[in-house]
Amino acid sequence: MSESSAPGTISAQVHRAACNPALPSGSSRSSQRDMWEITAPFSFQVLGAVILGFGVWILADRSSFISVLQTSSTSLKVGAYIFISIGAFTMLMGFLGCIGAVNEVRCLLGLYFAFLVLILIAQVAAGVLFYFNMGKLKQEMGSIVTELIQKYEEGRQDSLQEAWDYVQAQVQCCGWVSFYNWTENPRLMNHTNTTYPCSCKTRSQNDSSLPLEKGFCHDLNGIQGGNNPDAWPVYHEGCMEKVQAWLQENLGIILGVCVGVAVIELLGMLLSMFLCRSIHSEDYSKVPKY
Repeated sequence: MSESSAPGTISAQVHRAACNPALPSGSSRSSQRDMWEITAPFSFQVLGAVILGFGVWILADRSSFISVLQTSSTSLKVGAYIFISIGAFTMLMGFLGCIGAVNEVRCLLGLYFAFLVLILIAQVAAGVLFYFNMGKLKQEMGSIVTELIQKYEEGRQDSLQEAWDYVQAQVQCCGWVSFYNWTENPRLMNHTNTTYPCSCKTRSQNDSSLPLEKGFCHDLNGIQGGNNPDAWPVYHEGCMEKVQAWLQENLGIILGVCVGVAVIELLGMLLSMFLCRSIHSEDYSKVPKY
């Protein structure tokens, strides 16, 4: 290109921009696309990974109250697999949204929007079902823990027993409703001296660093001739009340996380609609006008 023709070329470009104000500039298109590429894919990849990781944790955990439930509760297992599926699906949707944004494919962006709507509806439905089935879940949890206490056997290597010992020691509770649940264990009550679950033993703050005791403990100074539960040096409060108190204390955090997830999903839907309309307007502006 010659130097003399350069000013004319620049003038023509300025003239075309002035005559077509509806035509989006390259910087505007780039800004919209950059905002999408940074916000949506990253947020949904992280969100999907968190949901997937939570589901895997429910299935793999062996040292907390979750492990006691997931071994015997089909509802919790199904819930864990649902979390894993939703997490993987959310990560896939974030990937499709990224491809649709980079290549400006309206079909992929529309598919991304539709699947986000379905995920949001599924999450709301799951929350409603959980709320209205809390009583049933509580009853199922109680039956699982009660059966575990009744079949508890000293010296047996069992991951469920170890997990329940850990829960009672850490949460500082005993039994499910109260420590009297342990009176339903025949092996414990057959002792002729004062014998109680070691993990239920009351501890001071100075004793919290001591290793976890398992099995049954014997009080050598106790009354002989019978195992009286009222003489046990254990926590009297049941773990059910402790779990309910924990849920009440952390209800705000749980609701905040749920609202945050919903906001991220709504943001993804709005951004996909915004980019779809931007691509549509750009394609329309490229149609020759006579």
